[in-house]
Amino acid sequence: MRRLREYNITVDDKLYKVKLITHVRGAPFSAKINEKSYEAEFVGEFDSAAPFSVKVDGKVYDVELKTIDKENPFPIKVNDVLFRVELKPTARRVALKTPESTAFISVTKPSRRTVVEGAVTAPMAGKIVSVLVEDGDSVNVGDVLCVLEAMKMENEITAPKAGIVEEIKVSEGMPVNEGEALVIIK
Repeated sequence: MRRLREYNITVDDKLYKVKLITHVRGAPFSAKINEKSYEAEFVGEFDSAAPFSVKVDGKVYDVELKTIDKENPFPIKVNDVLFRVELKPTARRVALKTPESTAFISVTKPSRRTVVEGAVTAPMAGKIVSVLVEDGDSVNVGDVLCVLEAMKMENEITAPKAGIVEEIKVSEGMPVNEGEALVIIK
């Protein structure tokens, strides 16, 4: 058994802190994603160059991954849904030695994620059921922009301000993550 490291992984612009806890070749492994623990194992032979399956907490996911690029975003398909993945720099531990003790601090690079002015974001992860506006539409505060299904409930996403719909970032049936931009209002 070996102890593995922590990764910062962005999936469709949502950051996940992934820590691989334990891994023994050919056996299930433990991981924490945003501090929630999971048990996982590969189903059959693992080959990252070919489609493979992984079982996480009893549910099997089919994964297609052509390459892992440590410098640029890359695509990954899970159960026929395409995601954009980016590996983010992780914290480095730096030792500061004093005559009395050794202290550790974490150093991280700033996030490259940009905040878009006028973006209306998803309050939670889910699936877009319908989009009720089009580019160029004029909206008022409280107008329904789209409907997001999460945990078997439909949530109306409304305009937080009056303006013109500059860009629609989602379409019907599209999965979204919490914090993902749905509509841009200017």
